[in-house]
Amino acid sequence: MSEPGEVSGPDTVTAEASRAIHVLAIGAHAGDMDLTAGAVLAQHVLEGHRATLLHLTLGERGHPRLPVPEYAKQKHDEAEAFARAIGAEARFLDYEDGLLPDDEDVKMRVGDLIRELRPDVVLTHWSRSIHKDHARTHRIVEDARFYGGLKTLERERPAHWAGQLFYADNWEDAEGYRPDVFFELTDEAYQVWSEAITGYAFARGETYGFPYVDYYRALTTVRGAPAGFRRAQAFAAPVGSRDLRVRGTF
Repeated sequence: MSEPGEVSGPDTVTAEASRAIHVLAIGAHAGDMDLTAGAVLAQHVLEGHRATLLHLTLGERGHPRLPVPEYAKQKHDEAEAFARAIGAEARFLDYEDGLLPDDEDVKMRVGDLIRELRPDVVLTHWSRSIHKDHARTHRIVEDARFYGGLKTLERERPAHWAGQLFYADNWEDAEGYRPDVFFELTDEAYQVWSEAITGYAFARGETYGFPYVDYYRALTTVRGAPAGFRRAQAFAAPVGSRDLRVRGTF
């Protein structure tokens, strides 16, 4: 594990059964990390670990028929319900869907949350996406992780370096994405996540018709098969290129 500014090799995936591991999943919109990493989060909770979902926006402009304030409330409620269903915590920032800034203010706010929550692992978006909020979230998290761990940067809380960072497998973030971490899912974790994700209207295909639930359920089989697993969720590491088969925790 390295401190900010130090040079290190690829992050490693470890099983640390002796202590609780905290995984923080940071998404541009409520539902992003729920879909792409929710089964892994559910599995960590089932194994006695901790999971938090941080939504930078609600994705409130994503419904073609509902007024934005109405859909904002619905998305907030859906995100809370999903987190409860998998045993995680939901956190929200107050940025607007489609207008997420890429500035030092948002990076510092997320960095401060990293200091507060003290995660061991951070999950977020890949760098290239068809959705600008996703690409901006990637850059925000990269810098926020640095600010959160920078001991010489004085903030309200002491510095905390989140030792591992991975990028989730999102069809909207596919350009140049190569998954190299394959996290095996238990049947129980898959079922918990599979049921919980149907609480999102957009995931059920009720906004623009894309069959998110069917797509991401099927993707667990697609990602699991080459690794020799029945089901898996895949991630990419920020450094190097690896092919890891993961059982247990990060």
